[in-house]
Amino acid sequence: MAINFNTNSVFNLKPIDPNNVRNEVQGLLVQDEQILYAFQSVRDQLVFTNMRIIAIDVQGITGKRKSFATMPYSKIQYFEIQTPGFVELFPDSELFLMFSSGFTAKFEFKGKVDIGAIGRLISAYCMR
Repeated sequence: MAINFNTNSVFNLKPIDPNNVRNEVQGLLVQDEQILYAFQSVRDQLVFTNMRIIAIDVQGITGKRKSFATMPYSKIQYFEIQTPGFVELFPDSELFLMFSSGFTAKFEFKGKVDIGAIGRLISAYCMR
């Protein structure tokens, strides 16, 4: 499933080392922008920087063609996080983002993800 900001979608994202996506997004980063979190579905990736969210949609059979979509935190109107339960067998969490354009994105994270840290990151930039 492609990650983009044009359709309402759900993604099963697993945390990956931010260094694994550094070469992918280096050309997009502006001065003082840093990669904070990175996640991957089967092929696609989602990157949280200190300024925005970048989605990398890997296309084609070889995966050499990629589409990059970006959404600055300033466009988020409100958001919601759902934490895993205390005795959940699978500690999944979710992030709902509602953008000023009317678009709503739902991200489902698999495994151990500090969803609270992502919520604080978004809060820090949305509440300015």
